[in-house]
Order: sequence, then structure tokens, then C-alpha cells
Amino acid sequence: MGARRARSKLLVTLAGLLLAGTAGGVAAQFNHDLPAFVTVAFVQGAIWAVAAAVVLRLRDRGPGLTLILGTAALLRLVALPAPVFLSDDINRYIWDGRVQAAGINPYRYIPTASELEALRDPLIFPNINRSNYAPTIYPPVAQMLFLAANRIGGTAFAVKLVFVTIEAAGIGALIFILRAAGRPPEQILLYAWHPLPLWEIAGSGHVDAAVVTCATLALAAAVSGRRVWSAVALAAATLVKFFPLVMAPALWRPARSNFADWRWPAAFIAVIVAAYLPYIGVGLRALGFLSGYVAEENLRSGSGFWLLEIARSAIPVPLAAYLALAASVLTGLAIGALCRRPEPRASLNWAMALGTAALFFASPHYPWYFVWLVALLTAAAWWPAWWLTLSAVLLYCDHKTGNVPFWVGFTLYGGFVILCVVDLVRRTVFNKNSGARRAIDCAT
Repeated sequence: MGARRARSKLLVTLAGLLLAGTAGGVAAQFNHDLPAFVTVAFVQGAIWAVAAAVVLRLRDRGPGLTLILGTAALLRLVALPAPVFLSDDINRYIWDGRVQAAGINPYRYIPTASELEALRDPLIFPNINRSNYAPTIYPPVAQMLFLAANRIGGTAFAVKLVFVTIEAAGIGALIFILRAAGRPPEQILLYAWHPLPLWEIAGSGHVDAAVVTCATLALAAAVSGRRVWSAVALAAATLVKFFPLVMAPALWRPARSNFADWRWPAAFIAVIVAAYLPYIGVGLRALGFLSGYVAEENLRSGSGFWLLEIARSAIPVPLAAYLALAASVLTGLAIGALCRRPEPRASLNWAMALGTAALFFASPHYPWYFVWLVALLTAAAWWPAWWLTLSAVLLYCDHKTGNVPFWVGFTLYGGFVILCVVDLVRRTVFNKNSGARRAIDCAT
């Protein structure tokens, strides 16, 4: 009883520190002090790590969900008033919602097009990124959410409220997954108190909240045996941002063989087609700024991929070779996922592995791309990958489009590689020691 009370007091203290840090982070943003914000986010990451260690060590009924979820709600409430400072993507969300509310296809015109002149205002329009050359990049489900946010209120605060509400559904799905996996629901703290989703969703209003919710709903459907619904949810996640598509092999589990069940891919394709239908009038332009974004982020040349750029500093490596390596690793993981045990919970580990590998090889240049990884790691934790989510805030430092400073890339992605090696060595030594102990036991 004394140990339980001590843990509760420690978590209350840590919750207070996180709340104080959130207030400090909001103040730093109002002051346009990026170094101060990054420092606050890192300190919050350290506090989160202590809280996570406390929760993960629970062997009996720990502190109630009320404390954890109540703190999560307060953290988001404090972060909601943050200004548009870390990212201006929310301005494009508002604009796309406004364009659709006017009955215009958001993929048809760039913001500065004369056809949209009547929709311009002095607050949002001047602050839209790439407004004079880039159509929207966001897929159909994201566009539907932008339109819904416009109906509620065409302001940054309204968009944030919509996405925080959507995120709450994702948190509920994660609690369901934890219970289905036989883990304490209090481990939702791993996501709910993590500083990355706090700042990127409640603070900056990123649409990645919908990726979190749709991806976790897909996992929840998979672990409960509702395979078709897992396909529907994954398709929705993919049409918010394309990354969750890599989870498909972890969710598609036909009854008799990995290729006999047509319902899962049929449901997935049906949702994709249905979502694109309202926008298909512009043809291939419904893909938006995707190809331009690939070039702008230096992915077409290969210099935007961290691992490839590091390798090229020593030897000339063609982009095709790097893409072949990434495809080989992901294909191997996909085959492993398709051949997994029939137990529904096996989907969680494979989904996390596929998501982590895809993010590492893609090496995103923006922190919010890692938000959905926090959800995957909450469902199936792998400690080296937590480093990616905690250090992603460094991507705000000295950032230029299509470029990540060497020290940031090495800290983020290089640190992950180092931790993977450490984990591999630890597992190898542990397995050897376990084998030696078994041999001694047999001999005696």
C-alpha cells in the first residue's frame, strides 16, 4: 500500500511538472523563442520518460485512469491557445476547408488563383505556405475533415478543437488495444503524456490526429477480429497521410491463407475509391502537390534521405540502390507480418515494426510525421524507437526546406541506429546467458 501511494504521489508531481512545462512552451511560442521551446520539449520528454518507467513497472493496480486522462486533458487545454508559430500548415487546412465550403474542388486551383480571389482574407490567405505555386497536398479524408472544421468555425482554434476531439477517440481506441493485449490501461500514459502529440496536435493543430485515430481504430478492429473494419479504418488513415499504408500486411490476415480472403483488400479499395469520387473531376490533379513535394524535399535526388546522404559522404551510392534496400527491408517485414501467428494481437508488433522502418528510411524532415509512431509504440513498445519520437523536436532547429542539419540528423536517426545496435547486443547476450543457464540446469 505504501509503494502504491508513493507511485501515485510521484505521478501527481510529474503531472504538475508537465503542466508547468506546457505553460512555459506556450509562452516561448508567443515570444517566438524557438530554442526555449525546444529546451522545454526536451525537458518534458525526460519527465515523460520517468512517468513511463513508473507505469511500465506496475505489477498491480496502479494509479487510476482518472489521474492520467485528466492530466492529458489539462495538458491539451493549456496547449490549445498556442500561436501559429512552429508550423503554418493549419492555414492551409483552413483555406482548403473554405474553398470546399464555397463549392470548389480544393485540388483545382492554387491559393493565388484569380478564381479564388473572393475567398481571400487578411489573416489566413497571406500566411498560406507555397500559396503561389502549390495546390493542396492533402488526400481526400483530410480534405473532408478540413471542410468539417470549416463548418464549426474557420479559425485555427476551431481546427485544433476538432483534431483534439478526434485524438480523444484515438486514445479511447488505444485503451481498448491495451486491455485486449492484457496490459494495464494505465499504460495509455505512454501516449497521453507524450510531448510530441501534445504540441503537434493541441499546440499546432496538425491533421496527424486523424492518422493516430484511424490507425489505432484499424489496430483495435484487428485485435478484436473485425478484419473488414480494420481495412476501412486503415484506408481512412492512408487518405489522411499515406504513411499508414505500410501497416496493411500486419492487418490483412485471411482465414486460410494470406491470399484467399478478398474481403479485406476489397473493403480497403472500396473506401479509397469512394473517398476520391467527390474530387475526381480534376483527374490526376487530385493527387495534389505530391510530386512537387517529393522534389522540394530533395527526395527525388536522394539527398533528403538521411541514411543515403550519410553513405554518400563516403562512397557514391545511387538512389536506386537505397530505394532497393528500403524496399527489401519493408518487403521482408511484410512477409513476416503476413506469415504471423493467427493470434490477433500479433498484428500490433508487426504494425509497429513496419511503421518504424518506413519512417526511418523516409527520414521525415518535420516532427509531426512521428506522432502516429507514438500511438504504435504505445500499442507495441520497442524502446529504441521511442528515441525517434522524443528527439523529433530537434527537426525544428535550423531547418530549411528539404534539408536537415547534420547534427540534427545524426542525433535523431543516428541515435536510433546506435540504440538499435545496443538493443541487438543486449538481446544476444541475454539469449546466450539464458542458454548457458539452461545448460547448467540440465547438467546438474
